[in-house]
Amino acid sequence: MNYKTQGKMLFIATLLLVGVALFMLLWGQYPIDMASFYEYLHFKFVGTSSLEPETLSLINNIILDIRLPRILLAILIGAALATSGAVFQAMFVNPLVSPGILGVLAGASFGAACGMLISDNWLVVQIMAFIFGFIAVALALMIGSMVSNTRSSVILVLGGVISGSLFTSLLSVIKYVADPYSTLPTIVYWLMGSLSMAQLHEVLAVSIPILLSIAGMIFMSKYFDLLSLGDEEAKALGINVKMIRIIAILLATLASSLAVVMAGIIGWVGLIIPHIIRMLVGPSHRLLVPLSALAGAIFLLLADAISRLAMSVEIPIGILTSLIGIPIFIFVLKKARAAWN
Repeated sequence: MNYKTQGKMLFIATLLLVGVALFMLLWGQYPIDMASFYEYLHFKFVGTSSLEPETLSLINNIILDIRLPRILLAILIGAALATSGAVFQAMFVNPLVSPGILGVLAGASFGAACGMLISDNWLVVQIMAFIFGFIAVALALMIGSMVSNTRSSVILVLGGVISGSLFTSLLSVIKYVADPYSTLPTIVYWLMGSLSMAQLHEVLAVSIPILLSIAGMIFMSKYFDLLSLGDEEAKALGINVKMIRIIAILLATLASSLAVVMAGIIGWVGLIIPHIIRMLVGPSHRLLVPLSALAGAIFLLLADAISRLAMSVEIPIGILTSLIGIPIFIFVLKKARAAWN
């Protein structure tokens, strides 16, 4: 596939993302028609509008306080998880790995639960989740380096399994000692995953490191095709395998841990989206990684819309992505071998 074709596909995917985001901005329990939206924009940028002040105030609150933060957060988290999944699959040459492979999701969950146990401040919860997400990865890497350096990807996966199991067990301890009438329900609900607590200033603040991480992974995608050939072949081509793998893992961990910090556990996005894109465009990571970011953002936007509007109460988005992801993954598994080959 030549660069012109790849550019067209990325452009089309970007337009689709913008279109879905705009549709989600206008669609909801209180729908906003295009004429009212135009008048609102005219008021914001020009200062005049034919709408009543009360209507303008209502539209402003719906867009800036409710929908826009959720849309931006869904785009960031969907892109972060899907890109991280594509990178982890490339690093371990394994179609079954996802952003939680090195224990980052389990570590971040334990950190958030600790934060909820010791403080009512949501900033403390987010900081604890972020710190323990990286501690979990550091533990997995340390276990891998202690055991062996000969089959690094296999050993790192085993280290991640051990790290994830440890923090999952510690999380169970936190649940056991938490107040069953206040803290425990908060922990359980957060672990289900939700975008309902999105605040515009927090989303904008976290967007910088997430976007930098995604950009770094996209920039490094040119090396992933060589790494997928195997460590020895990549070394023979002059690639510093250890450095590339460590940097890629750190970037993917940063993006996925920040996603957990902002919205809890949202599973399956990092597993199924790279598979679907690989089936559509092939195994070249130059196109696979950026397209995974765009597709992950679109997928989570649609999932969030369903979670908000499918029932009278909001369905936690982590539950919804699991319900959607399982049948999709079963279908994808049938063609996974051909896509990887």
